[in-house]
Amino acid sequence: MKAEFLTDGPQDARATLLLAHGSGAPMDSPFLDGIARRLGARSIRVLRFEFPFMLARRAGQKRPPPRADKLVAVYADVLDFARENGAAGRMFIGGKSLGGRVAAMLAGTRDDVAGVVCLGYPFHPPGDPDALRLDPLNDARVPVFVCQGDRDPFGRREEIETYPLAAHVKFAWLDDGDHDFKPRGRAEATWTSNLDAAADAAAAFMLA
Repeated sequence: MKAEFLTDGPQDARATLLLAHGSGAPMDSPFLDGIARRLGARSIRVLRFEFPFMLARRAGQKRPPPRADKLVAVYADVLDFARENGAAGRMFIGGKSLGGRVAAMLAGTRDDVAGVVCLGYPFHPPGDPDALRLDPLNDARVPVFVCQGDRDPFGRREEIETYPLAAHVKFAWLDDGDHDFKPRGRAEATWTSNLDAAADAAAAFMLA
């Protein structure tokens, strides 16, 4: 599958992250712009892409996201295309929210990637903490790194720390962060400092 990428970072990087968006915002959202630029500055090659439902929205069509499992084959095709068009060094896959969930699901079917990076993993729908989505993380054949806001409505830190997660799932916690890592006004952290912290942690994981 041919894909158009937004690229950040050096062409001769030691690691490339193929990065998918979430269900609501496109690949050039302020969140993904901020993360991709920061990872690029930390010597990670970042290739952002969009799923067909988001491309349809850009064309003016109202298209809801399909079920996550329906996107795994699309992600796999984009991964194969990326290996021949812009990837450098060790290959990682990941995404924001839905995109990270799909990447983790893909990592449960193949082990030809070095790891998975999830940015705000949707552990459960907001307000429905019993509808857990742990299997994609636990079933991944490679290490998984999750950057998560402390108070993310899709999974808060105090909830997640009680979950039966596999040893290969590691975390970086963003101080008082929501699903986009934004803290409240009274917090010591800022959105900038949380994005910096997420990029630092994710880059260290990929360059280890």
